[in-house]
Amino acid sequence: MVNSVTNNFNTSLFTFWTSDGYRSTGCYNLDCPGFVQTSNKIALGMHLNMISQYNGQQFETKITVHKDPTSGNWWLQIQGEDVGYWPSALFKALSSTATAINWGGEITNTNPDGRHTPTQMGSGHFASEGWKKAAFVRNLGYVDESCTIRDPDHDLIPLTTRAECYSVHLGNFDQTYGAHFYYGGPGLSLSCH
Repeated sequence: MVNSVTNNFNTSLFTFWTSDGYRSTGCYNLDCPGFVQTSNKIALGMHLNMISQYNGQQFETKITVHKDPTSGNWWLQIQGEDVGYWPSALFKALSSTATAINWGGEITNTNPDGRHTPTQMGSGHFASEGWKKAAFVRNLGYVDESCTIRDPDHDLIPLTTRAECYSVHLGNFDQTYGAHFYYGGPGLSLSCH
């Protein structure tokens, strides 16, 4: 996350939660009661030093979110390390199970000067540019009720709310990358205003 609210323009690791679709609940990281951090190795808000370079060296971060079948808490795991959890009490609908999963990117558009934000998503390049150029998420999956990791259905539905600003492209399912997609875009540009 690059956060202009805190004047932090370094790529950082963050969490956010909301139980009412961003209306009145939720916050980033540990800014309000909600996420409970358990790791002393990975700090929320920390700068990520190993950042992929456009058409250069690529880096990956393995992120897993799963529900503990005993407590009902939703755990965040990064690079195999349990970072912490969102207590089940935060989410009425998620207290028993999830009914949908979304993967992707998100920006905040405050419409500065009545125009779209210049905030880039991913590398700042459109999904059509592909490997080493657009942001990339691979090996999508979910943990079912028996704690087994499952592949998503092959009929994933890509969604872009501002195609002139940002895009998404689903890759073909394969053994190396599993279900995967490219995404990103420049934000404010000649075609996005």
